[in-house]
Amino acid sequence: MSVYQTFIGLEVHIHLLTKTKAFCSCRSAFGDEPNTNVCPVCMGHPGVMPVLNIEAMRMGCAVARALNCSIPNQTWFERKQYFYPDMPKNYQISQFASPLGQNGFLEIEGKGIKKRVRIHECHLEEDAGKMIHAGAASLLDYNRAGVSLLEIVTEPDMSCGAEAELFIQQLRRMVRYLGVCDGNMEEGSLRADANISINLPGKGLGRKVEIKNLNSSRFVRLGLDYEALRQASVLDSGGTVTQETRLWNENRDQTEPMRTKENAHDYRYFPEPDLPVFIPDEEFLRSVENALVEPPLNRQKRLMAEYGLAEEAAAAICEEKALADYYEQAAKEARRACAENKAGEKEAAVKTCNWILTDLRHIMSRENIALKDAASLKLSAKNLGALTSYLLCGKVSQKNAKQALEQAVLSGEAPEKIIKEKGWEQINGEKEAAGFVETVLQRENESFVQLKEAALQSNEKRIKALKTFLLGKIIAESKGKLNPSAAAAALEKALFQSLSNTAKN
Repeated sequence: MSVYQTFIGLEVHIHLLTKTKAFCSCRSAFGDEPNTNVCPVCMGHPGVMPVLNIEAMRMGCAVARALNCSIPNQTWFERKQYFYPDMPKNYQISQFASPLGQNGFLEIEGKGIKKRVRIHECHLEEDAGKMIHAGAASLLDYNRAGVSLLEIVTEPDMSCGAEAELFIQQLRRMVRYLGVCDGNMEEGSLRADANISINLPGKGLGRKVEIKNLNSSRFVRLGLDYEALRQASVLDSGGTVTQETRLWNENRDQTEPMRTKENAHDYRYFPEPDLPVFIPDEEFLRSVENALVEPPLNRQKRLMAEYGLAEEAAAAICEEKALADYYEQAAKEARRACAENKAGEKEAAVKTCNWILTDLRHIMSRENIALKDAASLKLSAKNLGALTSYLLCGKVSQKNAKQALEQAVLSGEAPEKIIKEKGWEQINGEKEAAGFVETVLQRENESFVQLKEAALQSNEKRIKALKTFLLGKIIAESKGKLNPSAAAAALEKALFQSLSNTAKN
C-alpha cells in the first residue's frame, strides 16, 4: 500500500440555546409534542416575513470570537435552494457570501496531539425538520424547522480521526462554557459532517468525500479512519475516488454511499429579499465581547500552573464550567483556611480536586444531583474548602470527613456543624493518645510482647505486621477519632520505654 497524505475538514452544526427560532417567535425546544412549535413563517406559507432573532446573532458571534474569528462590518443572508421533505419552504435561510465569523482558529491539545486548526467560517442558518421512519411510512416533525443553527467550517488541517475527535470534544466544551449550546450529540444539538481526501505527499488535496450521520465524536474518529483506508485501497487498485456523500453505519463500522456530492452552485444561492443587511453597532459588539469567558483549554493550563493539578485531573475539572467554577472557589477557601492553621496549604488544592472527582462526584451520580452552577449544590464551595482544611489540619479523620461530606451534600448543613454534633473531631493530643495506647496494650499484652521480641530481633516484616494490628485496635478504641500519626507516635514511645526498661533489668 502506498503512503498517502490525509486532509480532513469538519462542518460542525450547533443548536443555539435561544428561546425562539431563528426567524420567527415559535418556541425552540427539544422533545415537545411533534408539530406543536410551528407557525406560517417556519412552515413557509406564502406572504410571510421572517424577522432575525438578534439573540441568535449574538450567540453566533460570541462563538466566532471565541474561535478567534473576525466579525465583518456587515453580514446578510441568502436562500439556499434544495428540496427535502423536512424543508417546508424548499429553501433554507443561510449565509454564504458574508458569514458572521471569518478566518479564525482553534488550538487543540491533548492525547499526544497539539495543533492549530484554522476556522474557515461560522455562519448562521435555520435548521430543517426531522424525519421519523416507522416501517414503510415516514413521519415529519417540523418543530425543529427554523431552529437557530450555527455551522462552523474548518480548513482541511486535520490528518487523522483522532485529531478530528479531539477538535469536536474541545469545541463542544467551549460552546458549553459559553452557554450557547448544550452540546448533546445524541439529541442532535451538536452534529458533525466530516470531509476527507487523500493524495500522494506533496500533491495537494484529493477528491473530497463527505461523511454524514456522525452523532458522536467517537464515530467521527472511526468513520474517518475507515474512510482513509477505503480511499487508499481504491487508489492502490488503480481506481478513482468518487466525490460523494457517504453515511456512517455504526452497526457495520463502515461508511456507505448516500448520494453524489453537491457543489455550491447546485444550491443556487441568492440574497434573502425579506431580511435586511445586518450591521453590528458598538453596543452589539460590546455585548458579544462581554459574553466571552476564559477558554476551557486556557483554564485547564492555568489550573495546572496555579494549583499544581495533573493534566488529567485539570482536564476532568475543566470539562464543565460550573464544575471548574465550584472547584476554584473551594480550592481558594481550602488554601486560605490551611494557611491560617499553618498546615496543609501545599496539598489543599490537589486534595480539593480529589474530593470533587471521587467522593463528591460519586454522591452526585448516585443521588442524581446536577451541578448547574457553582451555587446550585447544597454543599457550598466554601464549606467544601473548609472540610478539606479540617482534614489536612488534622481536625477530622479521613473516614469521618467522608461521612461529613455525604451528609453535607444531602442536607446542606455546614460540615463543621456536622462534625461537632457527631463528635467526630479528631484527637491529636499526646496525652490522649497515650491513654488509648495504654488501654489497648493492657488488653493486647501478648501482641505487644511479640512486638518487643520482633524489635529485639530486628524482624522488620514482623514489626510492621504487629504495629499495623495494634494501631488498628488503638484507632478503634478511640472510635476512629484519634489521629493515626499521634497513635503511631504514642505506640512508638511506649515500645521504646518498654524496651529501655527491659534493657535496664
